[in-house]
Amino acid sequence: MPVYLDIAIELEQEVRERYAPGDYLPSEGQLAQRFDVNRHTLRRAIDELVSTGMVQRHQGKGNMVIRQPSEYHVHSGAHFTKNLIEQGARPRCEVIQHRVFVAPMDIAANLGVSEGSKIIHIRTLRKTEECPRTIIDHYLANIEWWSILKNYQSGSLHEFIKRGLDIELERKETRVGAKTPTGEECRLLQITPSTPILRVKTKNVIKGTDVVAEFSTSNSRSDATEIVMEH
Repeated sequence: MPVYLDIAIELEQEVRERYAPGDYLPSEGQLAQRFDVNRHTLRRAIDELVSTGMVQRHQGKGNMVIRQPSEYHVHSGAHFTKNLIEQGARPRCEVIQHRVFVAPMDIAANLGVSEGSKIIHIRTLRKTEECPRTIIDHYLANIEWWSILKNYQSGSLHEFIKRGLDIELERKETRVGAKTPTGEECRLLQITPSTPILRVKTKNVIKGTDVVAEFSTSNSRSDATEIVMEH
């Protein structure tokens, strides 16, 4: 086994046992001296921890330990923000885009509306401890909700809908797959093109009915998210 992989394995064990999210590893120079290797070899070992999502490089500061993959529990009442809060995380939501636009064929089909219908689109970026986790595209069928939803800025979208519209949504269908990240996804999620994207497509209905109110696609860092299917 290459020397850098031996070092990566040892460092990974130490990170799991001794470090908390937000801690910094010793400098690469100190680690290279400790393992008696050159900096190039040590840097390749750190690259392994970065690629698995255990460590993030911060220019001018060093290599920071980040929270390990968050569990995403899939059941009828599952919501992204609620999932993270229950695990003790402090999720943040940034609204990247919100608009009314004409539904393309695939989204219209998932919402059960006619192609070309006007729908609401909200794109959000979800973070924990400043680590970007997920890009979510929310597509909502009822254009009459726009007067309320155009004011949405942060937090749980479903909680915002519940407060502002007195409507509760629940999960009806979930599809899980994988994809190669686009350039924009690499930029927003701070990943390399070699890091797969975990894609979750969800249909949400108005609680107590079969009316599809929302179709969403969540594109998450595969190194930072673990799907848990509850039965």
